[in-house]
Amino acid sequence: MSIAPKNKGGQPSRMKTNKKDEEASGNVYAHLDKTSVLQECRAFNETPINNKKCTFILTKLIYIIQQGEPIGRTEATEAFFGVTKLWQSKDVNLRRMIYLGVKEMAEVSDDVIIVTSSLTKDMTGREDLYRAAAIRALCKITDTGMLQTIERYMKQAIVDRNSAISSSAVVSSIHLMRKSAEVVRRWANEVQEAVSSDNHMVQYHALALLYQIRANDRLAVNKLVQKFSKNALRSPYAVCYLIRIATRCLVDDDQPDSSVFTFIESCLRHKSEMVVYEAARAIVSLPQTTPSEIQPAITALQMCCTSPKAAVRFAAVRTLNKVAMAHPNAVMSCNVDLEKFITDPNRSIATLAITTLLKTGAESSVERLMQQISGFVNEISDEFKIVVVDAIRSLCSRYPRKHTVMMPFLAKMLRNDGSYDYKKAIVETIIAIIEENPDAKVAGLAHLCEFIEDCEHDNLSTRVLHLLGREAPKTPNPSSYIRFIYNRVILESTKVRAAAVTALAKFGAQCVDLRPSIQVLLKRCLLDSDDEVRDRATFYLKMLTEAAESLIHNFILDGLQVSPAGLERSILDYLRSQSYSSAFDLRTVPVVQQALSQPEKRVPQLIEEEEKPKAPKVEPYAAQLAAIPQFAALGPVFKSTARIALTESIAEYTVHMIKHTFANAIVLQFECKNTMNDQLLLDVSVELEDPDGEWESKETVQINKLPYGEIHSAYSLLEFPDSGAISGSLGAILKFKVMDVDPTSGEPDSEDTYDQTYVLEEVEVNVSDSVQGVAKTSFASAWEALGDDGTREETFQLSTVENIPDAVKKITEILGLVPCERSDRVPEGKTQHTVFLSGVFRGGYEVLSKATVAVDPSDNSIAMNIIIKSNEPLVADLVISAVV
Repeated sequence: MSIAPKNKGGQPSRMKTNKKDEEASGNVYAHLDKTSVLQECRAFNETPINNKKCTFILTKLIYIIQQGEPIGRTEATEAFFGVTKLWQSKDVNLRRMIYLGVKEMAEVSDDVIIVTSSLTKDMTGREDLYRAAAIRALCKITDTGMLQTIERYMKQAIVDRNSAISSSAVVSSIHLMRKSAEVVRRWANEVQEAVSSDNHMVQYHALALLYQIRANDRLAVNKLVQKFSKNALRSPYAVCYLIRIATRCLVDDDQPDSSVFTFIESCLRHKSEMVVYEAARAIVSLPQTTPSEIQPAITALQMCCTSPKAAVRFAAVRTLNKVAMAHPNAVMSCNVDLEKFITDPNRSIATLAITTLLKTGAESSVERLMQQISGFVNEISDEFKIVVVDAIRSLCSRYPRKHTVMMPFLAKMLRNDGSYDYKKAIVETIIAIIEENPDAKVAGLAHLCEFIEDCEHDNLSTRVLHLLGREAPKTPNPSSYIRFIYNRVILESTKVRAAAVTALAKFGAQCVDLRPSIQVLLKRCLLDSDDEVRDRATFYLKMLTEAAESLIHNFILDGLQVSPAGLERSILDYLRSQSYSSAFDLRTVPVVQQALSQPEKRVPQLIEEEEKPKAPKVEPYAAQLAAIPQFAALGPVFKSTARIALTESIAEYTVHMIKHTFANAIVLQFECKNTMNDQLLLDVSVELEDPDGEWESKETVQINKLPYGEIHSAYSLLEFPDSGAISGSLGAILKFKVMDVDPTSGEPDSEDTYDQTYVLEEVEVNVSDSVQGVAKTSFASAWEALGDDGTREETFQLSTVENIPDAVKKITEILGLVPCERSDRVPEGKTQHTVFLSGVFRGGYEVLSKATVAVDPSDNSIAMNIIIKSNEPLVADLVISAVV
């Protein structure tokens, strides 16, 4: 029987007998005081040296530095000199802490270079335990000038028999590449010898350094891959790194070597799981791979799914999840294995398996998957729940008819507790299903109405109220939603009450039979405690009671669709002019495609949208153009297009064009770049020529000087012709003077210049340059409000398109209008479809269009009937003529 030792008082002393007791004491470094630690560093100067005490103090000092605690340079330098005195000690632990201290203090103290001789001595000494750490510390403090003095020692260390020393030297050389790449490149022979090492880590690090040495030489990199793909590397880490190098070669090369791909594919049969996974991941990540090429990789990933290691299973499932986005059919063969992971104790693996199954599952398996998810989703964190919700959203896009299964499931998730981001993801998913599938509208709106009855997030409530105001009036029974909206006026915060008033007004604007009831409810809102709610109710009540239908449509349904910065600038210009005899014209303000009140939609985490060239915002260019005297009087910018390349990307001189449309003119901005390092371009301009003689350049702004590598803009002003033409094709020539300069310094060789020209692509002015797409909330009422005076109609054959979706996309691009009410989505199997388009013509004239596309069953040709309406008949004539 053992007896606990007793203290002087006769009581048993408490001893730490297990690890839990040690952990209970907490982090001894958690509450260190910087000043106290620096004072303790004076113990480094004591004689004799207390090894244990100094080791503990030095540990605390390093901890403070690593935590980011700012230390003054004077204090750090004083502490560093104290550390250098510890070199007298022969204690192994203290010596290793000294090396760490030198590395950490190299950035915060002065004169660290004084320990170079001590480190060099340890680096070349016989004590292997010190040599590796000394190499790392020495390379940390060595500058470019001192590097050549240790070059000989570094070469010897790289090929040292001791793997720890060799690996330290190689890794330190990788860091030195940032300081002095030219010196390290001279060690290529030693590095190449280190690649043949028997040690796995040395071989891996040496291959990484050898690649960095040759990274700028594509041919040398290709030779490196060819050499080591044939000479089998022993280290699985090195093979993985070689696979990554080979993958980069395949991506970067215009004509990739097939043997490189064969090498990666051969690694799928490697004995190491790590290499097999890396090869499979590389193959599926390559762009433009076919399903047959990635099938071996899918099979390898399927084998990794059976691994007993959770990390390997997680990596395999995560990669399959990514592959499912591009090649869902290829992953279908793994569905049986993935279903086993739904009950995996690792929730991360289970979540990835579920989302992958949701992307690849067949329509018949949707119900079974939903049942499996229902018991699983409550056990995971909100972040993983969002991933599952996004997967359900993508699945509902693939199988619209299954909304009856998925919508109740989402509604149930919505009723459970969760964070704001989680609830937002569900709400956005339900809204996306409603917008994409008209059959799901009634059920989705009903679920959202129940949600806002008990919603604690104002942003989500206003988002749902906005949707109700837009979509609910178009349902078979719109009056059933008014109760839910008016409850928000009574029970909610100011922000939600204001949104509810706006939603009620939209019901009154679209449902004439409900308008008297809406007016009664708005009158009750006039007594609200908040002025924002009262003002909205007063405005909407006045509009619904006295205004014409066209005004109700413009001011309640569509909202203000102008640029905020443009509106501010236009009002300031109007006030500065002090000509108040004429009213401020809102049509002079630049418009935007999205209404100011329109909320931005959340992009699902699972969707990787293709990057498309976007039209730049008008605001940055407006100030830039207004600063040029020739363009100051043109007024506000109506529209700016995306950048259009007029040269090849590899040409000697590259030119991109941006078209800026004003009320009566168009300014062409040419962004020019000189890629010739031995030339300075002077007086750079773009000359335009119209073969039809209609378009003429009125003003030209040239670039006085265009040095190598810089981008500057030249401009050309075109006024719209008197003939009324709004489209044309103009020839373009880049004209400039060339002065030869020194490629390194950029200084001119002489003052002589010579003229030169460079032919550019043709400049196209299109009808879409004069039209800004602006969506209408209620296209039918806007169509009726315009009347028939400015209506034009044409029917023609489309020879350049093969199906209805392409025809809809083509006409949208030609006209520059935007689709309304999601009419651009063409249901599968339809032989006839009508798309509703809307926008604004320069000058503020409204343009609406109905385009009906039909397929002739006899010869599968595409015919289109298009109707253009505008509040200005001349605008309708111009737009329809440009189409024909």
